[in-house]
Amino acid sequence: MNALQSAIFLDRDGTLIHDVGYLQHPEGVELLPGVAEALRAWRRRDRLLIVVSNQSGIGRGLISWESHLAVHRRFIECFANEGVRFDDIRYCPHAPWEQCRCRKPQAETLLQLAQVWGIDLAASVMIGDKASDVLTGQRAGCRTILLAGDAGVLPPLETPADWVVRGLPECVACLREAGDVR
Repeated sequence: MNALQSAIFLDRDGTLIHDVGYLQHPEGVELLPGVAEALRAWRRRDRLLIVVSNQSGIGRGLISWESHLAVHRRFIECFANEGVRFDDIRYCPHAPWEQCRCRKPQAETLLQLAQVWGIDLAASVMIGDKASDVLTGQRAGCRTILLAGDAGVLPPLETPADWVVRGLPECVACLREAGDVR
């Protein structure tokens, strides 16, 4: 039997790229500072890199499926240009009122990914900039990191994240200090 892998689960908007609201145009994809370097550091440590993102603009009728796919292609291209490849990317296209099981803060997507990829959720981390990201990780049994941004503004949390940092580059250091990065 193969050993389980660990993963870094990442929100997209506000975590990897600038959050501009309902992103409809590929030219709006802009990587946050230091993100590519942080992801390359985790890739060197054989961590799975998986994006899990709510994209309710589709379900709300604000973003067409074609626009979403164009943004997705640009997102992948921007990271590929920086030497970063994601192992998987999962989007929930549903509006909040649809109460689907794939929308964060539900843990269903992380649980499915654990089955597909053979992921040890307890050895994995969910990183995001919203309370729903933290709650998703907690419900799946992951450690959690909340990105507070430069302003240090924290969303209301039911249970605190394991770590709170300003940006993704700081996550590398805090996980290394915790002995969680190989």
